[in-house]
Amino acid sequence: MLAIFSAVLFFIAFLINAADISTNDTFTSTNVMLLGLTALALHLAGIGSAWPVPRRRR
Repeated sequence: MLAIFSAVLFFIAFLINAADISTNDTFTSTNVMLLGLTALALHLAGIGSAWPVPRRRR
């Protein structure tokens, strides 16, 4: 789930940069890209990667 979220943030950062949209200082394309990298790092660390899978009983 976090991987999809980070992909959306990367796309928003790309649109801000490609369209040369002027935003305030906190919503720049670099800050959105860093949020996407944070979400991707959390996903790679195993946080939010899958729903809890119940274990089978033997």
